[in-house]
Amino acid sequence: MASNSGNQDEDRALFRSRLRRAKIAEREALPIAARLSAEQAIIGHLNILLARQKPRTLAFCMPVRGEVDCRPLIHHLLDAGWSACQPVVVETGAPMSFRPWTPATIMARDRYGIPIPATGGHVHPEIVLLPLVAFDAAGFRLGYGGGYFDRTLATLPALMAIGVGFELCHVSSTLPGHHDLPLDAIVTETGTRNITNRT
Repeated sequence: MASNSGNQDEDRALFRSRLRRAKIAEREALPIAARLSAEQAIIGHLNILLARQKPRTLAFCMPVRGEVDCRPLIHHLLDAGWSACQPVVVETGAPMSFRPWTPATIMARDRYGIPIPATGGHVHPEIVLLPLVAFDAAGFRLGYGGGYFDRTLATLPALMAIGVGFELCHVSSTLPGHHDLPLDAIVTETGTRNITNRT
């Protein structure tokens, strides 16, 4: 007979799986004009947030499945003296590594079809922009279910983690598990939500 905690874990996994499918579909269905307008607003809010920081190394992901395209922001920051990198899954179930990125970087696709730098040594970002499938008021993020970002953040407690997504990603609760970590801030087209500091 299954324990109550086992049933709760199964219910939670089912809820998150259904929420993930629904939010990805909703994100991908955004009309082009609405998407471009929202992305422009998001980039503006990120610029304001990051203007408080001295030039640092910033990690970001190439957009897939209707995610926010942060490349205009990255290009602006590179011109301002920042460095950029991208997360790379090097081992299943392990924290991710980060490889340097510039507009001239040769790209490949990882096992999930996500564009990543084809080569490059490991770098240590101070800030990371995380794509959101869904998020809640407590700052918990729902991703694609692999747990890679949470494992990575757990090993880098000083890393500033900023969730980036559309306001349609906002839900009352993502039903986070005990391994899930809250973000430091969340940025959507409506503005910036400062959540917590994990350090």
